[in-house]
Amino acid sequence: MTDLPLDRTARAEAVLNVLPLPVLIIGPDDRVTDANVAAETFFLMSRAVFGRHRLEEILPFGSPVLALVREARRTGGSFNEYRIDLGTPRIGSDRVADIFVSHAGEGDHVVLMLQEKTIAEKIDRQLTHRGAARSISALGSMLAHEIKNPLSGIRGAAQLLETTASDEDRALTQLICDEADRIVTLVDRFEDFADGRPMRFEALNIHGILEHVKRLAMSGFARHLRFVENYDPSLPPVFGNRDQLIQVFLNLVKNAAEAIGHDSLEGEIELTTAYRPGVRMAVPGNPVRVALPLEICVRDNGPGISLDLQRHLFEPFVTTKASGTGLGLALVAKIVGDHGGVVEPDSLPRRTTFRVLMPMHIARDGRASESGR
Repeated sequence: MTDLPLDRTARAEAVLNVLPLPVLIIGPDDRVTDANVAAETFFLMSRAVFGRHRLEEILPFGSPVLALVREARRTGGSFNEYRIDLGTPRIGSDRVADIFVSHAGEGDHVVLMLQEKTIAEKIDRQLTHRGAARSISALGSMLAHEIKNPLSGIRGAAQLLETTASDEDRALTQLICDEADRIVTLVDRFEDFADGRPMRFEALNIHGILEHVKRLAMSGFARHLRFVENYDPSLPPVFGNRDQLIQVFLNLVKNAAEAIGHDSLEGEIELTTAYRPGVRMAVPGNPVRVALPLEICVRDNGPGISLDLQRHLFEPFVTTKASGTGLGLALVAKIVGDHGGVVEPDSLPRRTTFRVLMPMHIARDGRASESGR
């Protein structure tokens, strides 16, 4: 860009800097010759520092982006690649973006543009998940009344028959009781959706909730796994219901443990918290956009989740487990939605992350609380 007349150079820079997407100009030697403001923000690096680095030095080792740049330079064409992991220790581990690479039209310069997966896409899916949860709530209310009462009568009748039945018939009456109990358990899961009682919200220290969940997990289903905590100690409190948030993260940790399996010798679950300013959500009926700066992640090194399944994980009856009901993650989405937050999966082989974004507690004077209880 430096070979343009001064006025055109300034105009081109202004256009680049207006773009909300990170854009890099890559020279013939793969050195970054220019970058817009969005790229500086994404890579946490100034234009001056960019100029001292080759592209391979700011991307993960062996990134497929390098091959795309070489191919665009060789053919003079344009190439796209989707859901590329750009995470590095410098900018953070969970940075997935779509990549657009094109020959610049002169010399061997290449234009590289990134489009990170947006929170808007996540929020759109959350609205769908909440609609499904409302349908399950109505179904749960109906099931509780129309199914549990008759089941109680069926079970009672089977128990009466058992007292006079032969050994062979007693096995059948026991089967009736067991199946009735199993159906009641399933209906109870539906009732979790239909619980319309008002919840008590308060300022909560999310780290205390995560530690409680970890203790529960390590004393039972996750005793064979290693836990890693990476917490932001200055994180403001979350505004929520303690029991329900415990249920959310216990479900996520249990899913992570089951994904890893019992045979893994290197199974690991990582719990992280961070403050992410700038994430805001429009809520129906509220003219003010709600900030969701609190990020809580549950990450495992299991085999991962297919991309097709990720988009439907929070829908009722969608499950990857042979014996699963497909209601656990749907309930997670409902509870997080009731708290005004969003939850989304991000899965790569050996690195699956469930990210929960939550609002923080605001004191009555309108200021954010400094610490949770």
